Amino acid sequence: MEIFLVGWVAATLRVATPLIFGTLGELFSERSGVLNLGIEGTMFLGAFIGFTVASKSGSLWLGFFTAVLVGMLSGWLMALLAVRLGVNQHVAGLGMTLLWTGFSLFGFRLIFGEPKVPPSITPFQSLSILPDSTFLGPVINQHGLTYVAFLLIPLTGWVLHRTRFGLNVRAVGENPEAADAAGLDVYQIRTLALMIGGGLMAGGGAFLSLAQLGAFTYGIVAGRGWVCIALIIFANWRAVGVLWGALIFGGVAALQLRLQTMGLQLPYELFLALPYLVTILALIIAGRNASAPAALLKAYRRE
Repeated sequence: MEIFLVGWVAATLRVATPLIFGTLGELFSERSGVLNLGIEGTMFLGAFIGFTVASKSGSLWLGFFTAVLVGMLSGWLMALLAVRLGVNQHVAGLGMTLLWTGFSLFGFRLIFGEPKVPPSITPFQSLSILPDSTFLGPVINQHGLTYVAFLLIPLTGWVLHRTRFGLNVRAVGENPEAADAAGLDVYQIRTLALMIGGGLMAGGGAFLSLAQLGAFTYGIVAGRGWVCIALIIFANWRAVGVLWGALIFGGVAALQLRLQTMGLQLPYELFLALPYLVTILALIIAGRNASAPAALLKAYRRE
């Protein structure tokens, strides 16, 4: 039982890592007043770029940081559409997801072809802080990016609530007219927030291909981007809530994998759906008291 519990906790932290990256990225976007439905495509793009650069260069870190940079460019493009041009945020975000998904699939076939054996790389190795034979070894010995993800939670909370930039982001997300009257550049602040968010989203996708799988597959993101959007509501647009939402989804996802190995006579589709069902249930419970930024989904036009 103890071995099962330790393995489950360790797997929970790994599964939660890309969700934390993606949800924090969406937090920056929505706090500025922009719903970025391109998160699924941006994570997919990050997974593709990270894997491709790492595969060709031999450097996992170069692959990761290149994915983050490309994610920031994706955020800039989203800002061009939704902030500068005033395109409907739903349409712009869904268009971004379709664009980057198609681009990544086409780019993968163009670069790697369609081999019978999918290409792979040696992924990031877990840190060796404690011997794996010790009780807490598997829990503590996580990927370095997992530690980065969990450290980003208090850092994001500090940035949004204790810095001038964070105050400006929240101001344009609540009342862009008043922020503009106070001398803030609403377009620039929203663009920066979207670029930061895009970089975090792509970082979450890169974690999947560079640390968790060591490969790029067509179903690598598997709807995690949409889960991140739900987790934002569950977190009530606060960084600390992102932690609990990611751990709940990650915990249930890790649990269903272990339940399958126990030989329970249930359709495996039920196990696969379990994390999403729990997420929906948590969203229903927490969503009733959620308070979104007042200017979310509202395009701003300076008069």
